[in-house]
Amino acid sequence: MTGAPKPEDALIEPWREYLAQSRRRSPHTVRAYVAAAKRLVENAGLRDWGQAAAIEGAGLRSQLAARRAEGLGNASAARELSALKAFIAFARDQAGMEGSAAPRLRGPRVKKGLPRPVTPDEATNLAAMVASSSAEDWIGARDRAVLLLLYGGGLRIAEALSLTGGDVPLGPTLSVTGKGGKQRVVPILPLVAEAVAEYVRLTPWPAGKAEPLFRGAKGGPLSQGMVQKSMARARVILGLPSTATPHALRHSFATHLLGAGADLRSLQELLGHASLGSTQIYTKVDAAAMLETYRGAHPRERD
Repeated sequence: MTGAPKPEDALIEPWREYLAQSRRRSPHTVRAYVAAAKRLVENAGLRDWGQAAAIEGAGLRSQLAARRAEGLGNASAARELSALKAFIAFARDQAGMEGSAAPRLRGPRVKKGLPRPVTPDEATNLAAMVASSSAEDWIGARDRAVLLLLYGGGLRIAEALSLTGGDVPLGPTLSVTGKGGKQRVVPILPLVAEAVAEYVRLTPWPAGKAEPLFRGAKGGPLSQGMVQKSMARARVILGLPSTATPHALRHSFATHLLGAGADLRSLQELLGHASLGSTQIYTKVDAAAMLETYRGAHPRERD
């Protein structure tokens, strides 16, 4: 027998639907934002939009203080605050308040580190290692194909895993749906297309046009966690640092293109960044890489 719905469900479910349908946020963002709102609703005993809309900076500070006491770091606290401010703004809109902006509250300062790209050789070695160290040939081919899509096409891991059987065989370009439902076209190298074709040939699961292209061992959609674990094993074998993650392959795609002369606007389009500011960080990465090379090669630096 199903129990009666909780009063807070009247707040949480519309928030979830708004994020997923109206804002077209990624599943990961929806889960994080919904979880943050649910904690606030439960801790503050909120039961309707009016109560949620009345939350001001002091209430958010109290919520963040409780979370920090649980060990939340600066970066996570900043993300939590962003989620809560968005929820309050939504609540004020639902309550019909004029000027439904979020409370003004500055979050903790977060030092932005530069992405750590891998070299082209490291990228191809990682892809080869995940293939050779897998228990089954088709799983190795699958993981290699995913990693090459990240490095060869600059895809986010969620974008690669959202491909369906209808996307194969891959041609010279691929239409990708990224954050916010924004579509872009990325070039596909022959090596990447061949890796995906090899996976399709070996996989025991049929590539139905509406079915996930990349499958887990039991046939369900492949999870990001499995790709991350596979790459973690490979980087340990190759002696690479913990920064060599699947997302680092996307950083490497961007950094290497910039180093080869790509302009920022073109790179912005290829990466699917909403603003040029997000792309400009790679100019710093490229400069940092050149400085590191200089320091390792210049005679006076070695003295």
